[in-house]
Amino acid sequence: MTLHEAYDRLWNAYGPQGWWPGETTIEIVVGTILTQNTSWKNVERAIENLRDVGLLDSQRLHTIDIDELAEIIRPAGYYRLKARRLKNLLQLVHTQYSGQWQELFSLDTNSLRETLLSVNGIGPETADSIALYAANKPTFVIDAYTARVLKRHGWIDFEAGYVEMQELFHDQLEQNVLLFNEYHALIVRVGKEHCGTQPKCNGCPLQELLPESGVQTA
Repeated sequence: MTLHEAYDRLWNAYGPQGWWPGETTIEIVVGTILTQNTSWKNVERAIENLRDVGLLDSQRLHTIDIDELAEIIRPAGYYRLKARRLKNLLQLVHTQYSGQWQELFSLDTNSLRETLLSVNGIGPETADSIALYAANKPTFVIDAYTARVLKRHGWIDFEAGYVEMQELFHDQLEQNVLLFNEYHALIVRVGKEHCGTQPKCNGCPLQELLPESGVQTA
């Protein structure tokens, strides 16, 4: 089995996913933070709240009172924490990069990741989501769905961490933004439909790629 074969099966089953949903850079960045530990439907409600009051603007988000911001994004859950994390990121951009996201995104992939990870509240998954979907850098996003798919199929050890899982994709696949974008979106799709907390393998495009012993467990 190769990750190419898995990708082909997912693509044939689902087709293009059109990720990341967002009209502007700031909307995509905001979405990557708001989506932590919640459903995308809740994120959409919070983003719509921001749009309604004209706050999908980097400068306005940077200057708005944090408590006011928290109330506006309340539908996303953990709203005070997420408001603080968003403010931390905006502080970086507006103090070190003149408020210009493209100046930040002009960094090479590794430097951009390191810079994003230096922001309090920004972990590897969020940093990679910003790098891939907002900055168009070739870095693969590892989330809970990706981990389940890899480990349940026996493609990586259950003890593997974020870096090991990401390296698997980087080693086997061409460093291509569009490919990484689409592949991650397809994994999320199969994860939602078949590889949630409890596996539902019947009808899964990746079912035939399971080992003979079936779904692997820790």
